[in-house]
Amino acid sequence: MISRLKTLALATTLALAPAALSAGEVNVYSYRQPYLVKPLFAAFTKKTGIKVNVAFLNKGLVEKLEAEGKRSPADVVLTVDIARLAGIVAAGVTQPVKSAVIAANIPAQFRDPDNRWFGLTSRARIVFASKSRVKPGEITTYEDLASPKWKGRICIRSGTHAYNLALFSAYLAHHGTAATKVWLKGLRDNLARKPQGNDRGQVKAIWAGECDIALGNTYYMGAMLKKPEQKQWADAVRIDFPQFEGGGTHVNISGMAMTKAAPHKANALKLMEFLTSPEAQEIYAEANFEYPLNPAAKPSKLVASWGDLTPDPVPLMTLARLRPTALKLVEEVDFDK
Repeated sequence: MISRLKTLALATTLALAPAALSAGEVNVYSYRQPYLVKPLFAAFTKKTGIKVNVAFLNKGLVEKLEAEGKRSPADVVLTVDIARLAGIVAAGVTQPVKSAVIAANIPAQFRDPDNRWFGLTSRARIVFASKSRVKPGEITTYEDLASPKWKGRICIRSGTHAYNLALFSAYLAHHGTAATKVWLKGLRDNLARKPQGNDRGQVKAIWAGECDIALGNTYYMGAMLKKPEQKQWADAVRIDFPQFEGGGTHVNISGMAMTKAAPHKANALKLMEFLTSPEAQEIYAEANFEYPLNPAAKPSKLVASWGDLTPDPVPLMTLARLRPTALKLVEEVDFDK
């Protein structure tokens, strides 16, 4: 799969060579998979007549933009995780975008104060709980994950993975370094097995009886329900929305930014504004089982059926800033031992 994406990225990048640029196009570098964004771009082209060229990358986006410099054909980048968005901005390869349309469509909590990145959808990092072994309401907070009652009952992927580091950064924001280190030790001691696999693998482990609860992103439920061999895993669990004491449920985002080079700046702005519209937000949310950020857009029926989500109010840039500290603590407590 990775080799296919590399081939596609290379072929598409060649198609985006400067000689091919024209006023009726906009060029995108995307970390998001083709099936998630192609419906969006098709709708945009139908609405505006502007062709969207996409290079699908799986790594090296910042390095690529840095190497291309002013000659980069890319206008817009799409990616996931606040740390990645913050990293792209820190590398100096984006430019600020002032748009009343985007400001009206996307709440301030989910866009950069300096207008260098904008959220598009959110995903919550929640608890997948066994329907047969965990009662509804038995877990309500992230703090409770370190309670001795969960000893030997929790599954999780690596503590150094971006999804978990974002959550641990949120814990840091709420409780500080010392308390977070204690909590991480408690969570580690409650694990049923060494951290491993991906979020789907944790749900499979619950289905197999290896553990009773697991941390995961909401959209994996939708993804598993679509695959016959994974549906039985998904059917064995429910989604519980833990919150921080005095806060809400941890969320991360997918987002976008305009590149510094942006040879089609006007078209790039049109695309970015379209991506924040209710129409595009609902297309995107339906495809990826995430939550639209435009308050006027509705989540898919499946996502809505999981229950109400109250996002934690900690600023996303705070999570990006605390990420190095979170990683240090994960290593200090030997979380992945």
